[in-house]
Amino acid sequence: MKKAFITGIGGQDGSYLAEYLLNLGYEVHGIVRRNSVPEHQQTRIDPIRHHLHVSYGDLLDISGLERLLRLIQPDEIYNLAAQSHVRISFDIPHFTSQVNALGTLNLLEAFRNTCPGAKFYQASSSEMFGNEIDEDGYQRETTSFKPVSPYGCSKLFAYNIVHNYRNAYKLHATNGILFNHESPRRGINFVTNKVAKGAVMIKKGQAKVLELGNMDAVRDWGHAKDYVRAMHMIINHKTADDFIVATGQSHTVREMTDHVFTRLGMDYREYVKQNPIFLRPEELSYLRGDTSKFNSTFDWKPEYTFQQMMDEMVDFWMGKL
Repeated sequence: MKKAFITGIGGQDGSYLAEYLLNLGYEVHGIVRRNSVPEHQQTRIDPIRHHLHVSYGDLLDISGLERLLRLIQPDEIYNLAAQSHVRISFDIPHFTSQVNALGTLNLLEAFRNTCPGAKFYQASSSEMFGNEIDEDGYQRETTSFKPVSPYGCSKLFAYNIVHNYRNAYKLHATNGILFNHESPRRGINFVTNKVAKGAVMIKKGQAKVLELGNMDAVRDWGHAKDYVRAMHMIINHKTADDFIVATGQSHTVREMTDHVFTRLGMDYREYVKQNPIFLRPEELSYLRGDTSKFNSTFDWKPEYTFQQMMDEMVDFWMGKL
């Protein structure tokens, strides 16, 4: 039985990955940060909680990481923990950098010192590209990185330090450069689930207005359940490497909002207002991933379309509210 260790196991990606690995017969371990409201901290993994080995931990506590890895001796390590909200990274840049950048370094050191024969996956981000776009309108593994947020900068450090540890210490350390991926488990302060929940609240008479930021931002959105399958493929590739995972299709926030409201029989223009508080100090205008390298290496196709993903999120809130 293979053993996997997942940081951020209580998050959207961590919970889907834990389910996927359990179905493959893995013994799954993970860490969650201590929270003063613990009853809400592990809701995403509650249905499978009795199958998991979950401990309190923190990427900033290297001694705790080393203790757990030495005890578990995992075959695979997935670093999914992060301060993951880009807009909020402008409010807390130091904390974002400590967790996302130095936290990754801490986990790599613990990995190197306790179980160097394991395989390591780093959750890298399309935010590392910033506004750099190749002439054909795509971002790919060879596109320049010029991040435009503390979040993007912190993820770029993590990406590069994984490279360094791979080459310097001959570790099987990989990067998955994942473009935006969503699901009903996405936090409601992220725009897709914010729109899905907000539109349903308006439909049910529980709200009158939905406030958003940049409606013309373009993103390449896929489903998190599809992307965790890609993570498992990347970490188990015979050679440690870096891969972009995306759909290759992009939509504006306006298009996404229009789809959600139209599905509920409403016109978004009657309810949506722009609030400058949700704008970034430096905007990232366009993301669209080229998955040629990934598709030529692995037999992977997304099971969800953009429309199916958004419809699932709407249906979730229609049933929950």
